[in-house]
Amino acid sequence: MKRFEKREPSITVKTTVLPLAEFKQTLATQLAAGTAPELIFSQTSHKPDQIVALDKYLDKPNPYVAGSKRWLDGFTQDYFGPHATAARNAANNYEFIPFNLYIFGLYYNKDAFAKAGVDAAPTTYGELIAACGKLKQAGYTPLAYDNSWIAQNSTVKPIMSMLLTKHFEQLNQFAADGTPGSSTQISKKDFAKAILTGEFTPEKAPEIGAGLELAKKVVDECATKNWSGVSSTGAAFTGGQEFLSGKAAMSFGANFSANNLADTQWKWATMPFPTITKEDSPLSTGEKARLGATVGGTSYMIPSYIRGAKLDATIKFLQYVSSPEGAQPWLNKTGGIPSLTKAAPAPGLEGLTAGEWALSPTVPDPQFVPKALSGQGIYTGYLTGTKSLDQQLADMHKQWVDTAKELAADGAWTDSWAKG
Repeated sequence: MKRFEKREPSITVKTTVLPLAEFKQTLATQLAAGTAPELIFSQTSHKPDQIVALDKYLDKPNPYVAGSKRWLDGFTQDYFGPHATAARNAANNYEFIPFNLYIFGLYYNKDAFAKAGVDAAPTTYGELIAACGKLKQAGYTPLAYDNSWIAQNSTVKPIMSMLLTKHFEQLNQFAADGTPGSSTQISKKDFAKAILTGEFTPEKAPEIGAGLELAKKVVDECATKNWSGVSSTGAAFTGGQEFLSGKAAMSFGANFSANNLADTQWKWATMPFPTITKEDSPLSTGEKARLGATVGGTSYMIPSYIRGAKLDATIKFLQYVSSPEGAQPWLNKTGGIPSLTKAAPAPGLEGLTAGEWALSPTVPDPQFVPKALSGQGIYTGYLTGTKSLDQQLADMHKQWVDTAKELAADGAWTDSWAKG
């Protein structure tokens, strides 16, 4: 902000800090009332017509990048560009600018592993479960866990992404821009069509149930005791302070979580979620775990009622932050992975940013959650044993259908299958 204001002395940037547990609902309420600020976080619940479409701006040069012909060209195209399925909304518009990319994985305490006799980071699911047993015997909580959606998603998503790759050809019906065709990654529109036509259901995709069973075993064998009563503190790692204090040997964290480990007295490292092998599940594809960086990190959008000079100033700020000059110092300080082609990731995150884990899965986990359930732990009942697998799958299917209908309405899709 200070560097931008130095470049643009006629523009002042101010921030409003909101509690992590409440910011989505607060901003959604403000957006509906027309009182939200010029820039709001992209995870705010919204409809496409509530947000400024950025397509025409992205088609013009970025004034803070020498030789720029199109602002859009400065981004890594696999994540934010014409062929990136996660780059646009249901109306096929670019509506946010990614300041960085996001990737999560497992952080682990190397000293705890050594004391427990875990000689190396687990590379398979079976090795992970075995390591959890050794860590328990050594007096550690194997995996710091809480009741947040982040903890549950970090467990379920990589498992599902591994098991579902065999459905790629069946689901691949649309290009990244939403037109009939194909893409390198299954999109929300692909999922929506398969769900609303009945081609993709938990019954027809047994990998869904198997994936949940594998996730529950991780929680049962590795996670913090009575984790459902542990509220998310908004800390960098799941389980709050349990991992940072050295009581837990592992925790889920994002790329920018590393900054919180600067003062620890033990050595740490990062690793991807271990691979599901045929020994772990007969439905295994045999492929190594993939997650891939996404634009779900720090991304901001502009409410549609912002106009005139304020809109012009806001666009300038977004352009500056998405230039190497604006982005690189901030990335270095925050453990960021750049969304830009001419910026470099912060050091120390090789376990998350290298190898198969850094590649995007062809079939992402179908995280079809209606807006009303956004950010909630939808697997809590099953993972705690208060809901059967059949009940969980039935709930998931209903959520898929509701979300597919929401997307069809928000995107004003005219396809016959979307009108039901």
